[in-house]
Amino acid sequence: MFGRNAKSEIDSLIGISARIEGDLCFSGGLRIDGEVHGNVIAAEGPDHLLIVSEHARIEGEVRCANLVVNGYIAGTVYASELLELQPKGRIVGNVHYKLLEMHGGGSVTGTLTHQEGGEPVFHLAVAEASGA
Repeated sequence: MFGRNAKSEIDSLIGISARIEGDLCFSGGLRIDGEVHGNVIAAEGPDHLLIVSEHARIEGEVRCANLVVNGYIAGTVYASELLELQPKGRIVGNVHYKLLEMHGGGSVTGTLTHQEGGEPVFHLAVAEASGA
């Protein structure tokens, strides 16, 4: 839509009955129908696509180039290219985006921050291991 140059092919699927505990890293296209309790991070680059279906639930940070949300995300969202928030899409957390397409019914509970073309939106943070 609107000149979207995202790869439209889905390489991987998290099924509706699947529940993932921990961070999920991917490249290409990923569709989530189930639950992820952890961060969902795409490889760097403009061609990666994440689809969060109306049945999906993510509790964690989401970082990708192109993101289509029709489910629920609780966490900070970074979309370096396009964020499409569909009618049943819900984001509870701050959102950083370059382009935003928001359908009627979609909602964000948090701040929306537009990132200009030259501003960094896609930094991978390296967590330090803590000793117990």
